[in-house]
Amino acid sequence: MIKRMIHLPGASPALDAQALRVVRAVHETGSITAAAVALGYSQPAVSQQLKRLEQRLGLSVVERVGRGVRLTEAGLVLARHAVTVATALDAAAGEIAELQGLRSGLVRLVAFPSASATLVPNLLARMKARHSEISITYLEAEPPEAVAAVRDNRADLAITFSYPGDRVDPHRESAQGLRVATLRRDEMMLVLPVGHPFDGNDPIDLGDLADENWVAGCPRCRGHLLDLCDRRGFAPRITYETDNVAAVFGLVEAGIGVALLPALAIESVGARSGVSIRATTGRDHRTLHAVTAAGAERVPALAAALRALSAIAVDRR
Repeated sequence: MIKRMIHLPGASPALDAQALRVVRAVHETGSITAAAVALGYSQPAVSQQLKRLEQRLGLSVVERVGRGVRLTEAGLVLARHAVTVATALDAAAGEIAELQGLRSGLVRLVAFPSASATLVPNLLARMKARHSEISITYLEAEPPEAVAAVRDNRADLAITFSYPGDRVDPHRESAQGLRVATLRRDEMMLVLPVGHPFDGNDPIDLGDLADENWVAGCPRCRGHLLDLCDRRGFAPRITYETDNVAAVFGLVEAGIGVALLPALAIESVGARSGVSIRATTGRDHRTLHAVTAAGAERVPALAAALRALSAIAVDRR
């Protein structure tokens, strides 16, 4: 077994990667016992790891708080760097495995709901056909939670989206230190009942629909609709709210209201005979992203997934 050591410039103590993982686990779980369970170690083994680490550093890493523990300032510094170190080690191991002819690996994928029925199945199918030795797990989550999962090393690859001018864009502060790559634009489309006065072939100005009832979706999507309508000089009368795209189509088809949906969300439920899909004059859109840890593209399994995802995103424009 190779013991990886990290020497601090100008200092005698050394850090090993496993100690960093222990510190990170304690930070995430809030106790030594829970950290031991998460890592698959015994509680005394984790305590010994922390004790040896503190002896090397000459600093306390954890401190007692009631029945639990919390990291000291030094411990927080180590926890902050643990993900970067783990990613670098995975990348090194992956490159060595590639040299040895090994193509196995694991990619933990997370993506937003409408990608679950469109991009994700295509990605899984392509990876199975071309890299069957690579295992992929999948979890569905909205962009803020997906970015957090990558940042906290609970996921390797997140498919996310952002809106222009979004005040709570998760790809800003919360994605600092991560790699955010643009996949493509996803056009915003108006969904109208067939026979609506503006149901035609030309793009529609949102201002022409100022007197309509609106069906809105998730909080961030609703916020984007409010922002776009504000720029057109009106506040939309939102009478119904649902995250279910099929339900949005049903409400529009019944003449309850109109909606603004991303093309990918529309694709996820397929065509409906009672609704008409029209572009906006402002060519409103959102942007799709692939989020990973910095340097994660050097891990062969993840690099293969990123290449496949980029190709699928281009093919589906």
